[in-house]
Amino acid sequence: MKWRDELLAQLEFYWNYHLWPRLRGLTDEEYFWEPVPDCWSIRKQPDGGFQIDWAWPTPDPPPVTTIAWRLAHIGVQTLGVRASSHFGNGSLNLETIKWPGSAAEALRALATHYEHWRRGVRSLDEDALLAPVGDAEGEWVAEPFANLILHLNREIMHHGGEIGVLRDLYRAVRRPA
Repeated sequence: MKWRDELLAQLEFYWNYHLWPRLRGLTDEEYFWEPVPDCWSIRKQPDGGFQIDWAWPTPDPPPVTTIAWRLAHIGVQTLGVRASSHFGNGSLNLETIKWPGSAAEALRALATHYEHWRRGVRSLDEDALLAPVGDAEGEWVAEPFANLILHLNREIMHHGGEIGVLRDLYRAVRRPA
């Protein structure tokens, strides 16, 4: 068994048959929809840019997050920053992120960073999968790279499923009478 191929097959199957098809037709209204008060989202700033709502440690209980927050989290923060730090020049980080201010921008960022991450993982051999992640990942520093890939797969599936539920709720709540 080639573990790299299995890790990629898991991610690619989810992407091709669950996540990407569920994102078709996403509008800005839906992207920014807040189903309850005090959601975390992506917010326009006075300078015209956008910023993600965030706190560390995360409040308990954590706030409900919008589709905008979830797409930015998996597209830019989870895939983009990791792809940049492990397979690129490291220039995309929490200080340099341009948070997507529309559904179209978020989908472009998600697709771009997914492809960069996927190509990077495809370049790894079995030894690289077993090697420690290294300093770019804080808590993952001593873990095998394969464990980081599994973690990212779980993050994408977890938040992707939540996006699907939010789209279902948006459609049900917004249904004309």
